[in-house]
Amino acid sequence: MIGRTAELAALTRLVERAAAGASGLLVVTGPRGSGKTTLLDAAVRAARAQGVPVAHRTAESLGTRLIVIDENRVPEPAELERLLASGASVLVTAGEDSQADLRLRALSEAELNRLLPGRQSDVVHAIWLASGGMPGTALDLAALIGSADDPVAVLALSAPSRTQFLVPDVALLRLLEWAATRPLTSEVRAKVLIRWARELLGDTSSLDRRRELADEAVQLAEGCGDPGVLANVLDGRLHALWDPAAAPERRDVSSLIVGKAREAGDGQAELNGLFWRFVALVELGDLDAAEAALVSYARTGELLGDSEAGVIALSRQAVLAIARGRLTLAEQLTEQVAKAGQATGLKDTARLTASLAGQLALLRGEAAGQVDPLQEMALRLPGHFYEATAARVMAEAGRDQEAGLELTRLLPSVLAGSGPRWLGAVADLAFVAAREGSVEDARKLYDALQPFTGRLVVWGGANTVTGPVDDLLGRLANRLGEQALALKHFDDAVAQEERLGAATWLSGTLAVRGRPGDAQRSGELTERIGIVRARPDEWRLVREDDAWLLEAGAETVRVRHVRGFQYLKTLVSAPGQEIAALDLVADGPAGLERPWSEELLDASARRSFNERLSSLEKLLDVADQAGDAGRGQSLSAEREALLAELRRATGLGGRPRQSSPEAERARVNATRALGTALSRLETKAPIATAHLRASLRTGSYFRYQPTAGGPQRWRLS
Repeated sequence: MIGRTAELAALTRLVERAAAGASGLLVVTGPRGSGKTTLLDAAVRAARAQGVPVAHRTAESLGTRLIVIDENRVPEPAELERLLASGASVLVTAGEDSQADLRLRALSEAELNRLLPGRQSDVVHAIWLASGGMPGTALDLAALIGSADDPVAVLALSAPSRTQFLVPDVALLRLLEWAATRPLTSEVRAKVLIRWARELLGDTSSLDRRRELADEAVQLAEGCGDPGVLANVLDGRLHALWDPAAAPERRDVSSLIVGKAREAGDGQAELNGLFWRFVALVELGDLDAAEAALVSYARTGELLGDSEAGVIALSRQAVLAIARGRLTLAEQLTEQVAKAGQATGLKDTARLTASLAGQLALLRGEAAGQVDPLQEMALRLPGHFYEATAARVMAEAGRDQEAGLELTRLLPSVLAGSGPRWLGAVADLAFVAAREGSVEDARKLYDALQPFTGRLVVWGGANTVTGPVDDLLGRLANRLGEQALALKHFDDAVAQEERLGAATWLSGTLAVRGRPGDAQRSGELTERIGIVRARPDEWRLVREDDAWLLEAGAETVRVRHVRGFQYLKTLVSAPGQEIAALDLVADGPAGLERPWSEELLDASARRSFNERLSSLEKLLDVADQAGDAGRGQSLSAEREALLAELRRATGLGGRPRQSSPEAERARVNATRALGTALSRLETKAPIATAHLRASLRTGSYFRYQPTAGGPQRWRLS
């Protein structure tokens, strides 16, 4: 075993402990092809050479001396403790795990040369690049190329990428660049160039180079006359030049790929074409047709024995379930994706499940825990705008100021960007800008999104879909003060969501549109779906020249100044405190000389009211016992009228309120002014207005007594 001296020494020590009757544990990890199975076989041979019994399955392990476990993951600690308590020694080989005692490293090129005797140095170098130095993979690739005329080109086309989507495989890129310099047939060169262009997708600075490579590859493929080559080159071009604006082209080219692939009998190319069709149909907002395309994709994958296609189909079914408000089903599908992806070895399994789990967490009111993972992903994949999603999640979690800072930092690079995550990034920043951004930022984002009206916000290959573009255009138009335009966008979004049966998205758009009945309908949908809307930490009421800006959760509205907004600001700045009407209209203690004042209700009137209330309570009991509903309603109405009059005439602690002509005029004027202000808010911020109406107390004394549905605090300026 070349390059595994330390590992063999550790195995020898473990076998010796087993032979001596002592327990021991050795955990060896490494990626696929690193030689874990070979190492395990060596341990079995060594144990048997010393007469040590060996068991391969934990169910048969008690009473044995050496237990070998070859699984994807290290067993749970309790299981390992049980095995060690039996007196056995245990050898575990698994994928990457933090519990590892030994991690199998890649072989150097010199070590690989010893593993592959008789190979030319340039072929060994190509195998080393293609395998990443993993011995098992290197041996498989060496067998694959056999005695090919150009082993470098064969490796460049057949070696699998070892990285996840959008992560550049530097070694593979070097191999492809090298292969492209060699004398190749038109067919092979077309394949090499398009794979090179496709693998460069993770490099956000390489757009021009990708376009050059893809254009030459298409020209060569069309000239060679092989439909299978053309199908694969067109597929690669869609990857390499992934432009959100080109969804109609993707839909049309996907049909061409499927047709050429069927003509050539290339099942894998046909599968790829069907997936592109699914993605394009989602982007264009035709979810029913997209779901049918997804079924065709999954069935074709089954016919080809492509287990990874089944995992991908499951993950997209979960995305559609989220959109339609079937959150429990989406959670179940996410679990299936995790298990099936692990079983098939799909490299993107962790990211697929993290994306689905993150979407569900936001809907369950658990936004705060999603920020750190997104920021870590942004460090791993610079240039792919994960920070934009983190900014949106910050806003969802009520961290508006932090989200606003991220908006300022990210906006120039996002607007100048491109790629499979671009539209989603712009949409996420639009969500933030509608709450926290400047008018200038909102205008830039509106202009960037406007060409996509009628479309859905889709990330990559539809692994995340966050709703209609028109919803975000409506929010931005509100931020710009263009209320009629905002309403049109919201109406378009609602119509699209209703047509698609996208209940989750519909609940969010209704919450911000503000037409009569929208708030109630949104609340009903939210409750039925199981969405948890996090209570915002802070609402803002800000004076901007001759206008007022209210930001209340998902609602943002800008309205012209009227006096009532100044009164509203005074009241919400002091929750629970009574403020005399005279002080409220004077914007502070009035200091007025009152020529006369009198109690609104004198002691005799208050006593009479209370006696009548006691009598009404008894009469209501009699009406209830007799089942006289009409009489009960009449008595209840009289009771409520008396209570309202008592509340108007008494303050905190039941003290009598006093009135004067000035105080009465102030009460009337302040009540009218507040009513005007709330009416102006109501059409654009119905949820916030409902909270304010329920929380404001008027009379000779005014008070903001917060009820449910409001913020934890107000930010005022």
